[in-house]
Amino acid sequence: MMDYQIASLKKLEEENQKIGKLPFSIRILLENVLRNHDGFAITDEHLDTLVNWNPAGTDKEIPFKPARVLMQDFTGVPAVVDMASIRAEVIRKGGDGSKINPAIPVDLVIDHSVQVDYFGTNYAYLNNVGLEYERNAERYELLKWGQQALDNFTVVPPGMGICHQVNLEYLAKGVIARDGWAFPDTLVGTDSHTPMVNGIGVIAWGVGGIEAEAAMLGQP
Repeated sequence: MMDYQIASLKKLEEENQKIGKLPFSIRILLENVLRNHDGFAITDEHLDTLVNWNPAGTDKEIPFKPARVLMQDFTGVPAVVDMASIRAEVIRKGGDGSKINPAIPVDLVIDHSVQVDYFGTNYAYLNNVGLEYERNAERYELLKWGQQALDNFTVVPPGMGICHQVNLEYLAKGVIARDGWAFPDTLVGTDSHTPMVNGIGVIAWGVGGIEAEAAMLGQP
């Protein structure tokens, strides 16, 4: 059995009794800041802001490093193109392009390309999926390359379900065990229904493509 480290809020609570009264969602954010504290991008000031959380709101920003990223194919294709472009530039300058990978796991669910040409028959599904592959061959070839070439990048193929449903039923972990650490599952996603997974205790936000790519590159 493997032992895991945790960013313990109990030790913080010994110094500040307020922590035990914070909402669970704020405690998850506090754990995130505590675990990723580096004194540079994430500092004591950020910890203090969360420990002294004000329900009325604050104008201070809190750095957040999600455990993973969820994408659908419309926003995912540009992200893969960007990763490929960075690799090409690194290679052009004499570096090792294979070292350019998402810093955290990225799941891309292909669900925004479906068109319904056939319906009401027992062959409708197979015909629709076949046409989808035919119409999107170039895009899907790129995504296939991405899954084969990039670490931490997984593609859920067409016909397996819609983005937030797949996330809720298959991808959400509750607790992530990674690199010797155990911590709450959190994510950002480029699908507007991403926060649906909040219903099972996984903190998630819907974001734009730029924010998702920043998270992919390990930026808070």
